[in-house]
Amino acid sequence: MDQSLSLTQHIHASPERVWAVITDIRNAPGTLSGVEAVQLLTDGSYGEGTRWRETRKMFGRSETVEVWVDSAEPPRSTTIRAAQGGADYSTRFSLANRDGGTDLTLTFGATMSKPTAAGRVLAAVFGRLGMAASRKALAKDLADIAAKAESAR
Repeated sequence: MDQSLSLTQHIHASPERVWAVITDIRNAPGTLSGVEAVQLLTDGSYGEGTRWRETRKMFGRSETVEVWVDSAEPPRSTTIRAAQGGADYSTRFSLANRDGGTDLTLTFGATMSKPTAAGRVLAAVFGRLGMAASRKALAKDLADIAAKAESAR
């Protein structure tokens, strides 16, 4: 079962400034209130192949997942991916110049990579709850990114 959602936040900052915030992985815990820690696994600047471990608090517990950059087109879009618990996750950030600022659209998707019969039943029952929690967390991420990008104007 595939699940997806898309959210857009208008940010009063240039696409280049927003790009700098979303690609500053090392400082993500200071920007994103939902991120507790980041451990970079690759050297160099942000780009395709960059990998890190990210610890977030979800459902009252800390979870660590390895994340990697699948694609990057500065300062227009980037897609990051992760895999955990039999699911593949994809998050795409798209930046569009609008009204002297930036529309930042986040598109999140989850796909079960190895669905079992029991897994499909659980996904059908709990998938909506998980996506509702994800929507709330991702909306907070967008607000946090906006606050950081706008504070540097």
